[in-house]
Amino acid sequence: MHGNNKRQRNSFIDFYTPPPPPDVLSVKCGDLWQGYLGMYVRLRGRIVKARLGRFLEIRDSRGIAQLVADDDNPRMLRMFQSIPIDSYITVYGIVRSRLTPNKSIPTGYVELHVEDIRDVDYPMDENGSGPNQRRRLNTSAPAAPVSRTVTSIEFKKINGSKGLLDRLNNRLTTCGELRSIDVGKHVTLVGWIDRKKHGKFLHLRDGYGQTQIVIDNENPVIKQTVAAINADSFVLVKGHVVSRPSSNKNTAFETGDIEVLVEEFQMLDPELPYDGPILPQNQVQSETEPMDIANNTVETSQQQKSAPKTPKVNTFTNRTHTCGELGDKDIGKEVVLCGWLEFERMRKFFTLRDGYGCTQIMLPDDLGEKLRIETIPFESILQVKGTVMGRPPGMRNETMATGGIEVILSDLQILNKAKSKLPIEIREHNRAKEPLRLEYRYIDLRFSDMQKNLRTRSKVLMKMREYLINHAGFVEVETPTLFRRSPGGAQEFVVPSRKPGHFYSLVQSPQQLKQMLMVGAIDRYFQIARCYRDEATRPDRQPEFTQLDVELSFSDRDKIMELIEKVLVNCWPDFCGALNTPFPRLTYDQAMADYGTDKPDIRFAMKLIDITKSIELNPELKEGHKNFGSSAILIKFPHSSLPNQLKENLNNIAKQYPKTKFVTSKIVPDVSQWIEGGLTRLVGQDVTKALSSELHLEDNDLLLFAYGDKEQSQLLMGRVRVAMRQSMEVRGIYTPDTSFSLCWVLDFPLLSEGEKEGTFESVHHPFTAPHPDDMHLLHAQKDLPKIRSLAYDLVLNGQEIGGGSIRIHDPNLQKLIIQDLLKLDITEFNHMLDALRSGCPPHGGIALGIDRLLAIMCNVESIRDVIAFPKGFDGKDHLSKAPMPITEAEKELYNIEIKVPEKVTEKVTETGNSSSKSAENTNTSLNESGTTETIKAMS
Repeated sequence: MHGNNKRQRNSFIDFYTPPPPPDVLSVKCGDLWQGYLGMYVRLRGRIVKARLGRFLEIRDSRGIAQLVADDDNPRMLRMFQSIPIDSYITVYGIVRSRLTPNKSIPTGYVELHVEDIRDVDYPMDENGSGPNQRRRLNTSAPAAPVSRTVTSIEFKKINGSKGLLDRLNNRLTTCGELRSIDVGKHVTLVGWIDRKKHGKFLHLRDGYGQTQIVIDNENPVIKQTVAAINADSFVLVKGHVVSRPSSNKNTAFETGDIEVLVEEFQMLDPELPYDGPILPQNQVQSETEPMDIANNTVETSQQQKSAPKTPKVNTFTNRTHTCGELGDKDIGKEVVLCGWLEFERMRKFFTLRDGYGCTQIMLPDDLGEKLRIETIPFESILQVKGTVMGRPPGMRNETMATGGIEVILSDLQILNKAKSKLPIEIREHNRAKEPLRLEYRYIDLRFSDMQKNLRTRSKVLMKMREYLINHAGFVEVETPTLFRRSPGGAQEFVVPSRKPGHFYSLVQSPQQLKQMLMVGAIDRYFQIARCYRDEATRPDRQPEFTQLDVELSFSDRDKIMELIEKVLVNCWPDFCGALNTPFPRLTYDQAMADYGTDKPDIRFAMKLIDITKSIELNPELKEGHKNFGSSAILIKFPHSSLPNQLKENLNNIAKQYPKTKFVTSKIVPDVSQWIEGGLTRLVGQDVTKALSSELHLEDNDLLLFAYGDKEQSQLLMGRVRVAMRQSMEVRGIYTPDTSFSLCWVLDFPLLSEGEKEGTFESVHHPFTAPHPDDMHLLHAQKDLPKIRSLAYDLVLNGQEIGGGSIRIHDPNLQKLIIQDLLKLDITEFNHMLDALRSGCPPHGGIALGIDRLLAIMCNVESIRDVIAFPKGFDGKDHLSKAPMPITEAEKELYNIEIKVPEKVTEKVTETGNSSSKSAENTNTSLNESGTTETIKAMS
């Protein structure tokens, strides 16, 4: 990590070194917490307290943080003691724990041990002057690109003059940006005289700094004008930039190497309008500005139908702008903002937040005492009116979209005062636990990440609709949520009706309904469908979820996959990068053999190796297994270490696959001795020799393998593969891959063996068409597990985000599958069979899981973070407390009688019978010393 690299840290100790490398973590003062311990970070804030000569407290819009100068750093101690209170500073250092925590503030458990201080901005008086501004030694370098728009200091000085405001907004140079590199240039400056010196040397100041100007005393006009000016006079100066004599250079100012020889000196009348050139950026009207109603500007019907390039989010509201859109282009505008009070400081500044961002509001002195902003509770709803001004130099916040401006308040209305203490604070650090977040979701939604996630979701869905309707001619059809029960598949939610003994079911998916749309000649259908399954919740599963449901007639598997690729390319967010098409395609057998899962993460290699032939050299190892197989992973030296925590994790995974044995073995001390070592006692020397030859084993390699039931061995090693990769990323062997990698998995089995011997279940659903190459097996009804289907799944970064298939459109084939193979009650599907007999075209489709897709796009761990009002882990709605009991009247209305099951009072205890199975359910690992460890698998 950057902060642990001593050599790099030392490069920051020089006060005047260039800016830090980009990988330094920039953190808000109020967000500093224990998660940053040991890291090298950057803080910027205002000094609010100094004590003992070695402690400073700085504050920003998020909160307060403590800085420490180490006793063995006398230079830093001197700097701590010399910088006055209210100065703004940027500091770099290491986050460490406090010896004595301060539990009264969120950052009270940590402090920043400062190694470098930069950008010291001293407090300014009411005229905008101060002992020093942004002190740097290297004044010969060109100034960093700065805004030249009006600052709040300048706005106060011009006292409402429109002419001076326009002149400042259209200047080409400020007093704080000239350097030695500008020597020889002819410049025009506007500002006020800060100080006179011998009548010849004057300091011209504006909101960005000051420049020394030199008056020609031989020019009587200039001399007379200079004599008439006072401290509040604005002047215009034209002249040439020259270098100061070496003895007169002033390193206390950024412009201390140069001065301007005055050729023209003019006192500006604040009553006169500005008639000079207008800069191009000031001619551009904000795209989000409201329609000019006063001039009767009316949109045509065509303009009303076509969407603007930038959505006009301020139309039909009482605001003129959002809190996230103001910038330098808006300097001087009168604006109205509405939002939540986020933060207040010094009784002079507060931050207003809405769903689009934050804006700093500054209270003039006369309004500060009147409004008493510090008495208004945080999260109250405010409407503010004011004028947009540029922030003074050194106070621009580059981490905020609106950090270059602030709004000078002219009027404030409290639209709704919040209660003084809310259950959730809108602070990025120390976020509330999830149950509390779900209970007060209406507050939790105000966090910026939740705003981004839900707005991203809206845009993605809109682009999906746009492509399917406008480019591919699909029809969006809403299908019923209340339907009849579907045999097989997931557990459904049952909905009572007023007819005794009759119930609806909430649809698992619109599967049957969309197939009937194909029968009805709606040949290109889609829907953003709500689906319901009464299953346990997980980070990637909710009892109610959303999917993009697509079905089309007269198509085939390849064309449907191509369609979905185009839909995803069209809706893919820019911040996720570009997608490459076509997506790779794997068969189910290939995915299981190479990755140990039908949901492979193909971003990294580490493919499984089939070592079945080598293991079968010992016939005893395959006894009792109808379908034997063995898969391995080989980790080459020097990445072959196996930490104890990882080993324990792998053993716990192995226990979940009782029909396999799992082995870890490190090739030590060398290959020849390893062949004769502990593994030989387990699998035999013929096997170890074959493994050494087949895998080209070398000293210190790590071999992990499983043998037994083929499918379980593959599944086990698939999870081992992922666990190994994650461990290597944590240990820094590999950099976490944040890219997006999609692939198709094809040719799934049509059927899988059921829990009862001789029974079968659909791998996808009963309406999936068999693969045409396997129809002979279907009609013969033999080797049923070997029959492939025309199903296909879409996988993104190891998670299934979509699944589809070509459907059965032949009623006789459909009846064969349902009645003869799945042994389901055919009468439950009479409506479906009747539809197929009515003339059904060949068709197929797919459903994409919107929640999972968005969770991966937004890089969140749970789909709950991309759903506005999700259910909790237990399926409970923490907000409304549902599910809830119903009243006796409701029970009577729906003819419901509640039968409470008898409580189980007898305590169930485990017996020791599992030990009798230990011989067949034992997984073995060989540690690095060659000794054997056994793990009993849970049956």
